[in-house]
Amino acid sequence: MAEFINEISKRRTFAIISHPDAGKTTLTEKLLLYGGAIREAGSVKARRASKHAVSDWMEIEKQRGISVTSSVLQFNYGGHCINILDTPGHQDFSEDTYRTLMAADSAVMVIDGAKGVEDQTRKLFHVCSLRDIPIFTFINKMDRETRDAFELLGDIEEELGIKSYPMNWPIGCGQHFKGVYDRIKNSIILFNGGNHGKSEVKVIEGGLEDESIRNLIGSDLHDQLLMEIELLNEAGEEFDLDKVRLGELTPVFFGSALTNFGVEPFLREFLELTPPPLSRKSDSGEIGAFDEGFSAFIFKIQANMNKAHRDRIAFMRICSGKFEKGMEVYHVQQGKKIKLTQPQQFMAQDREIVDEAYAGDILGVFDPGIFSIGDTLCQSDNKFKFEGIPTFAPEHFARVRTVDTMKRKQFMKGITQIAQEGAIQVFKQINIGIEEIIVGVVGVLQFEVLEYRLNHEYNVDIKMERLAFKNIRWIESSKTKAEDISVTSDTKIVKDSKERDLLLFSNDWGISWALQHNEGLVLSSIANN
Repeated sequence: MAEFINEISKRRTFAIISHPDAGKTTLTEKLLLYGGAIREAGSVKARRASKHAVSDWMEIEKQRGISVTSSVLQFNYGGHCINILDTPGHQDFSEDTYRTLMAADSAVMVIDGAKGVEDQTRKLFHVCSLRDIPIFTFINKMDRETRDAFELLGDIEEELGIKSYPMNWPIGCGQHFKGVYDRIKNSIILFNGGNHGKSEVKVIEGGLEDESIRNLIGSDLHDQLLMEIELLNEAGEEFDLDKVRLGELTPVFFGSALTNFGVEPFLREFLELTPPPLSRKSDSGEIGAFDEGFSAFIFKIQANMNKAHRDRIAFMRICSGKFEKGMEVYHVQQGKKIKLTQPQQFMAQDREIVDEAYAGDILGVFDPGIFSIGDTLCQSDNKFKFEGIPTFAPEHFARVRTVDTMKRKQFMKGITQIAQEGAIQVFKQINIGIEEIIVGVVGVLQFEVLEYRLNHEYNVDIKMERLAFKNIRWIESSKTKAEDISVTSDTKIVKDSKERDLLLFSNDWGISWALQHNEGLVLSSIANN
């Protein structure tokens, strides 16, 4: 029992979120570097030299230089077993990020020091705040020209509505960046760019009053530092771990991920402050991580990670207990026992079979087509269902068909599998002779990914016709059958992949018209899986 408690206690499972180009993937690589998972960090910028971010495994990611799917990375550091959920930075893939955040116990928010809080950061922070999970902030790129540090803190508090506590404080920025003052240890870490960020950097430490430090950073910056630290101590927030754990106070760290500066001090402090696996809500109450019975939920499905096998992997977050290879579990949604085969842990696309795992861990299991996002797995003597992962309304729509009608079967297989991953939503129009496929996405870049994947993974060329629909609503209740609902001429009645009835609207006026002309009609912009 002691080993069981110890194993779960040392787990740390978190997601990294940011606006595109804030340095999220670079920070992820440097954490892996310090964790010994990789020996040299590949430059994220050096795409033409065939060096790609460790976490970007999909071929289109390597070509475009962007993250379009979340990935799972596990390594050990300082007595902790760390599960990093690296999320897509591009806003067009925010739904995948949302699902990934459901599997995390905390989040690291990366902010560009020159830009402050940006649109995607704001949206992702809101998702985190809905779950009240701890949020840690890494203000990046301090080796470049940045905004004033006090201004950046004010931006976080005003834009995101969360108090902040700087764990360290920058000494200059850009060409004049000299390092940071560690408020906890009352010491200064001098900046050293290292080997272009490819390897670990050595740090030089000294006290705030150390005369040699004054000489190294210069009298002007030293005097400014003394004044700013005094101001922080007098007027700043007090550190409160309880508020951090409740998501009410974000610890802030300044550094430069590209040059490795400040990354390891951040990692050490973060692992001490961030919580072990949290409990999860279910229809039978809260399920604690230290409960002995195994339980998990599926938060991601990914097909064709391995070109050689064309396999399909379901990613599950273990919520309680211990997983053992070959164990039989109860699949709540299907109402039957199943055996979880080929349990794997990941370093992006690289994987290894594991014999055991604990609450907090992320496992991938072979999916023969039985899993859906949001499914609950538990030991059969204690049946319950975790809260569902909602499906959000897409904002862009297109009619999609295969160029070669002889490849209809391959086309439908590809469309179905990619939809099951949650990357797209598929709708079928009712009351027509020929089944028409309409694809809905949150961001238009998902159309490009869909076309690329159908071509490269399923050998299918498609034609897409963009549609003018702006809104989609699930029919929660109605006094008439869906096909008999009175709608405007530019509204379509469709079904989703789970045979739920929906309405596609071209404008807000169409929604109002439908509600006014159909007694008892209730619509929703979110469907729970």
